[in-house]
Amino acid sequence: MPHDSPDADAWKLEERRRIGRRLRDERLHRNLTQEQVFLAVPLNRSHYQAIESGDANPTLDVLLRICRVIGVRLDLVR
Repeated sequence: MPHDSPDADAWKLEERRRIGRRLRDERLHRNLTQEQVFLAVPLNRSHYQAIESGDANPTLDVLLRICRVIGVRLDLVR
């Protein structure tokens, strides 16, 4: 199985950042605080902040729970 190139890693990081920005924008649009979201998911504060900043690599289950709390479909986060 081929390893990812450095360019693939850069692409993944940018995708995580874009998704995190979209989650943040949708959360703010719905007047939700980070605390309301991470407590409802539940996650710890630093992990949720890392997801919104694109520094974390959340599981699909975590993304689905975040989207449910915020009130968006996962395909709209893209």
